[in-house]
Amino acid sequence: MSKQSKRQIDRRIQQKNRKLYGRGIFFIVALLFALFIGRFFYIAVFKTANGVDLPKRVAQLYASKTEVKAQRGTIYDANNQPIAEDTSTYSIYIVLSKSAVAFGKRQYLAESEKTKAAKILSQNLTISYDQVLKILNPSDKETYQVELGTAGKNISLETKKKIEAANLPGINFKESQARLYPNGIFASHLIGLAENESNKMVGVMGLEKIFNKQLAGVNGVRSFEKDVRGTPIPGSKVKTRKAKDGDNVYTTLDSRLQTYLETLMTQAQEKYHPQSMSAVLMDPKTGEIKAATQRPTFNAQTKDGLNQMWRNILVEDGFEPGSTMKVLTMSAAIDSGIYNQNSTFKSGTYKIDGKTVDDWNTNGWGNITYRDAFIRSSNVGMAHLEQQMGAKRWLNYIHRFGLLRSTSSGLLNETKGSIEYKYPIEQANTAYGQGINVSVLQMMQAFSAVANDGKMVKPRIVSKVVNPNTGKTVYQTKTKVVGQPIKKSTSKKVLSMMQDVVYNQNGTGSAFKIDGYRIAAKTGTGQIGNSSGTGYLTGETNYTFSVVGVAPADNPQYILYLVMKQPKTFANGTSGEMLASVFNPLLKRALDEKQESSTTSSTQVTIQNEVGQTAATVRQQLSNSGLLVVEVGNGKKVLAQSENAGSVKLSGERIILLTGGEKVMPDLSGWSRSDVAKLGKLLGIEFDFSGSGYVSSQSVAANKSLTGVSKVSVQLK
Repeated sequence: MSKQSKRQIDRRIQQKNRKLYGRGIFFIVALLFALFIGRFFYIAVFKTANGVDLPKRVAQLYASKTEVKAQRGTIYDANNQPIAEDTSTYSIYIVLSKSAVAFGKRQYLAESEKTKAAKILSQNLTISYDQVLKILNPSDKETYQVELGTAGKNISLETKKKIEAANLPGINFKESQARLYPNGIFASHLIGLAENESNKMVGVMGLEKIFNKQLAGVNGVRSFEKDVRGTPIPGSKVKTRKAKDGDNVYTTLDSRLQTYLETLMTQAQEKYHPQSMSAVLMDPKTGEIKAATQRPTFNAQTKDGLNQMWRNILVEDGFEPGSTMKVLTMSAAIDSGIYNQNSTFKSGTYKIDGKTVDDWNTNGWGNITYRDAFIRSSNVGMAHLEQQMGAKRWLNYIHRFGLLRSTSSGLLNETKGSIEYKYPIEQANTAYGQGINVSVLQMMQAFSAVANDGKMVKPRIVSKVVNPNTGKTVYQTKTKVVGQPIKKSTSKKVLSMMQDVVYNQNGTGSAFKIDGYRIAAKTGTGQIGNSSGTGYLTGETNYTFSVVGVAPADNPQYILYLVMKQPKTFANGTSGEMLASVFNPLLKRALDEKQESSTTSSTQVTIQNEVGQTAATVRQQLSNSGLLVVEVGNGKKVLAQSENAGSVKLSGERIILLTGGEKVMPDLSGWSRSDVAKLGKLLGIEFDFSGSGYVSSQSVAANKSLTGVSKVSVQLK
């Protein structure tokens, strides 16, 4: 075959191969095209791809959701005054980068503005001018933004407004939810704390933790469609799920008595320096706790002192009550029928199984009656009564009085207590308050039987919980009788003996007399076990000193139980005078207020929204309702008011009206911390508090112009 023929054959083969390749590529392309068309057709018809709902995904891409924060519920006192309420705080940050430009506007702090910014920030925050200036000039020139540390956190709205008034670009604020405790030290371990965790307020102790779920509420959501720039699309639907604000918790605390108790306890703490103190004032007929506190304590607003003591010692700590236990011992002896008012015994010492029970006066008082044993606080007399009752019967009364078990008050970590009761000497010891551990709240419950005709009531600090969204009461407490350990006649006899403790010449409670009122009381001096557990501490102050009082003795309205552990000094006085420094003034004030309220009727006043109304008319109407009206400003219209519309005040309480014109400082003498805080909120003035109680002095005199005033110091006593 010639070469030419061979080339022709090769060309024909190549042409044939090209045709075959061409057809193959055509069919492959056609097949791929068909697959694409089929896929697009499927997606167009069924609107899904790989199991993803495409319309839903697109909606998500172009949808915007905004969380609507629910307001945490408020905790109120018995007169509807806020103890804990929601507020906002702010954190400051300053943008320095020149790249921070939006919509043609500068969003950063310029070099020429740094000295002015340092001046403004140092004037309004707890940081020096030099410190601010140093922060505003970081060594790394590429720094985008800076913060001011703790000085730039938890800034109030009023301070934020003052800084913003300087109109300095680059100074920005981040809002955070916070909790306001306007009274500072105010039953702090009972009310507790809520703290911001991941921009959500969460209760971490006290009522804030116990009722956290109810107080928290449910956040809402606002959603809408947006374009690629984030702008809402006109005509698109806006879906909103309203936030449900948290429930409001109402307590039984009387703010006036609580504030006064805090003042008295602080004074006693500074004078006697006890290791710990506790005090509870309760209505024995209802179980309502009117005032209660402890030392150490803390300021709930500033957190000052929080690290000293986290425990609520009213319910979490057990202690040997000492001679206040004799109230229950004598009650059991009379109620069981073994008490004989004419029987006598030899006081001083008493041998039980070779062990000795001593009176505080080891020489004794000779042969005395058991009534006299109670008046003189004889351990020997109580040991005799326990022996006569028998260990089984006495233990039964201990249980009937609710000891050795929780009161089920609802407060956290409540101790059940404990007892040493194996041997006869241990059984006798419990009759005068040794070898048995109790809590303050257990003793309050037990004492209620003596003060309430034998009926024992459960202590309570919460009266109700209200849903603010509906106005409905979702939880309510009522007086709960949890037993009747003794008869009515027994309670009357014991109250008579408790009066003798105060008024009999041989009584140990003469320090607790209160002019104008008949007081029934019993003192106690409980020993404290040593660290090795082999005995008790020695020394005149190494005891738990206590007193329980019932008043008025003929018609009990209050029980007051006060406990002081290991004071460092009696301040040249006696243990009775030490306890009386808190006991007497608090109980007198409580009785005085009770007497006043029974002779003058307190009227409830529902506050209306008075903003925009004529100031003179509003002032007259509120005054006629019995409220104390404080008007700040000389304008004709009401611009703001201290109380929210719908809140309830009692006649005699204060309401502040803010009007236009020149504003002068009111006379704050006798004002509560809460009322001063409300004034500060209305005026945008920061009040610096020292002490506790009611205002005794102020750094800006009454009737002085408030122009240019940004901070005022007040002393509480």
